[in-house]
Amino acid sequence: MRMKLYQLIPSLLALFFIADAEAQYHPHQVVQSSAAESAFIQDNQTAMDRMMTAMEVKPSGNIDDDFVAMMAPHHQGAIDMAIAELRYGTNPQLRRIAQEIIVTQQQEITAMYQALNKPLPPAQAAPDQIAPVEGTTP
Repeated sequence: MRMKLYQLIPSLLALFFIADAEAQYHPHQVVQSSAAESAFIQDNQTAMDRMMTAMEVKPSGNIDDDFVAMMAPHHQGAIDMAIAELRYGTNPQLRRIAQEIIVTQQQEITAMYQALNKPLPPAQAAPDQIAPVEGTTP
């Protein structure tokens, strides 16, 4: 049994009106979610751009130095993206994972510099309690 398009119209109209009524009932959630999503995407894109630029390393002739020169910004990119999750994310499990990413990636950056007996990069505070952006609820 094959349905014709005109037979689907009543069902499609009903779905449209239900969705419209729901959006009118919670209009602030749609706008805030969209604003938070846009900010999250922007923060992540900024982190990715910064990471990719910093990873463009001219070979030094020392594989270990080159490895750290590329991996440290890679780890910092993960930290920056985890910070964005803490700012905008609402899933408690993912927020906890983001906190763990920040701590472990900072530890690994430190370990890599120490392995090369190089001075550590400038210290940065670990954002362990970032309040979510208004409009998101953890």
